Amino acid sequence: MTVTGTVVFDIDGVLADGRHREHFLATSPKDWASFFALLSDDGPIETGIERLRDMSASNRCVLLSGRPERTRAETLAWLAAHGVGQLPLYLRPDRDYRPAPQFKAEVLAGLGGPEAVGLVIDDDERVVAALRVAGYRVEHFTG
Repeated sequence: MTVTGTVVFDIDGVLADGRHREHFLATSPKDWASFFALLSDDGPIETGIERLRDMSASNRCVLLSGRPERTRAETLAWLAAHGVGQLPLYLRPDRDYRPAPQFKAEVLAGLGGPEAVGLVIDDDERVVAALRVAGYRVEHFTG
């Protein structure tokens, strides 16, 4: 499938299954350090990875994640281990605690906004809703 403009893929919930880490966020305060410490153990979401491979064949694809920048090495290693080619990877700056929709909208604006971004694929309903309101074409990934 060819899309006009850049195709943007989320990682968690689209390519990587991090449900085994979610219990760290059920505590108060949330245990973000433990949550991110185990991201290398995430399983692959094969349908998402296949979709990325298919889209990469005829589109410019990039990865956009709310993971903090300090997880870049682990994230790149995980992507390589699961057959995801080298793509531009946008991560949240360390100590950036804005909501995911706000962070992702800012990155997408930097990529040229709705005119330059042809499709965003994300699993987070809040991100999907906010980006649609901002004029982006967004696919709500459900596996």
